[in-house]
Amino acid sequence: MTLSMKAVLVMGLAILSLFSVASAISGTATFYTVYVPSACYGFQDQGTMIAAASDPIYNNGAACGRMYRVRCTGGTNSVPNPCKAGTVTVKVVDRCPSPGCRATLDLSREAFSRIANPDAGKVNIDYVPV
Repeated sequence: MTLSMKAVLVMGLAILSLFSVASAISGTATFYTVYVPSACYGFQDQGTMIAAASDPIYNNGAACGRMYRVRCTGGTNSVPNPCKAGTVTVKVVDRCPSPGCRATLDLSREAFSRIANPDAGKVNIDYVPV
């Protein structure tokens, strides 16, 4: 591959990564620990990389099965350095109903632990559909 082709490829990848960051949606995440039954799948086990969606995302069940890539962007309380590097991809399997739902996405404890310290309880996030 010529040097100019490599440069074009690298620039293209850089632009794509900027686009995905720019199109991310901001919100908050909490976690839960009882995964079955779920609003979308009843008593079918869907694993542990799952989430319950707040009412605006859940949209009367339209979000069931949708996948989101989630990244911690900061804390919402006094827990120092709550975020871990990286992202987690989760499947919406449940509803996090109003008014008790305190987050945009309520992640499984395992999914939350991949991106944040569980001691934080609630963190700011960016998420994108995948």
